[in-house]
Amino acid sequence: MRKLPSLLARRTLNSGTSGTPELPDMSDGHSPIHVNNVRTRLRDIVGASTNWRDHVQAMQERKALHTLLAKRQEDLPPRRMKDSYLEVILPLGSQPELREKYLNVHNSVRFGRILEDLDSLGVLICYTHTKQEMQPRSPLSIVTALVDKINLCKKIIHPDCDIKFTGNVSWVGKTSMEVRMHMLQLHDGDYSPVLDATFVMVARDPENKRPAFVNPLVPEGPEEEEIFKKGELNKLRRIDFNTASLLKMAPTAEERNIIHDIFLNTLEARTVSFRSRKLPPNSVWMEDAKLKALQICHPQERNIFNRIFGGFLMRKAFELGWATACSYGSSRPFIVSVDDIMFQRPVEIGSLLLLSGQVCYTEKNYIQVRVHSEVYDADTREQDTTNIFHFTFMSEDEVPRVVPKTYGESMLYLDGKRHFAAVMKDI
Repeated sequence: MRKLPSLLARRTLNSGTSGTPELPDMSDGHSPIHVNNVRTRLRDIVGASTNWRDHVQAMQERKALHTLLAKRQEDLPPRRMKDSYLEVILPLGSQPELREKYLNVHNSVRFGRILEDLDSLGVLICYTHTKQEMQPRSPLSIVTALVDKINLCKKIIHPDCDIKFTGNVSWVGKTSMEVRMHMLQLHDGDYSPVLDATFVMVARDPENKRPAFVNPLVPEGPEEEEIFKKGELNKLRRIDFNTASLLKMAPTAEERNIIHDIFLNTLEARTVSFRSRKLPPNSVWMEDAKLKALQICHPQERNIFNRIFGGFLMRKAFELGWATACSYGSSRPFIVSVDDIMFQRPVEIGSLLLLSGQVCYTEKNYIQVRVHSEVYDADTREQDTTNIFHFTFMSEDEVPRVVPKTYGESMLYLDGKRHFAAVMKDI
């Protein structure tokens, strides 16, 4: 069996994601929060009920908080980065009873559970940034708008060692906040980096209908100024990437040549026909590299605003993406990166959630998987897209090349190639 390349090993040597400025140490004076208390704190902040039947009444009571919203961002006191800094402990080593929830069949930590914890922590960090001392309950409804990127520097997350999450608000717009989070795991008495994550959260009014202003952020020192500048550049990069989307713009000349070469390579030479196609050696048609799943969205998976928890959606999408990569590569895949998860619309309780996992690009032993999430309305028989997830996996062995057959599949191939190139550039 060929050894895995040293990509993850190289990234372990770096304390953060390549190209990302390092944050000054903010841990002094902060007491870690137990991971089980994060969701409890969020419910207390917004006044959510733990009983689903009482939740409607609790949300009705939030309407009165409209009067606490700022009319202008300038009316809100500025915050520092360390004002929102939080540490959360997941004591898998010191509290073995927690392991069952996080354990997978390979005796390592389920990455989908980590996605859930990151999503909850990101929201709590933003509520910490916007906290007003005289307000016991926040008038803001803060939700995840985008997972910009999650880059891993460890192949295995051990199930019997304590984990620490840290994070803070790193950039602020008028109604949105970028959150940088880090995950570390305890080994031989020291915490070593496992992953870096960047989320974008948006603030809305108490009924979660309209945007709401958030406290401005004031960087202190050259390191924080560089981090804030990086957040602004991230925003511009996302705008440029979205503008160049293949749903809006034609492929570049280079991309058109790539697709044409693939097309010519699949023609049956003997027939001299554009219709007769053959699969090249060591290749798989894209239409044969997909898996699907259906999820009924029960109240148990709701968030503090009585909709389906975004972390749950990420976990389900990741698990389908992992299964798709595992089926395609015929071996255990390892997650390398998660990027560009856009939450396009909320998922209501009771929805039928349809998930489609598709291998859209491969290179050597890397597998780029796209998971499309949509809700199905049984009354109207209509389907609406809620999320699109992009996962980069690394297989233990070199994998077959995925080959598109139709024009639509070719666009998926190019989109996957773009996402894979962005991941490789970032690391």
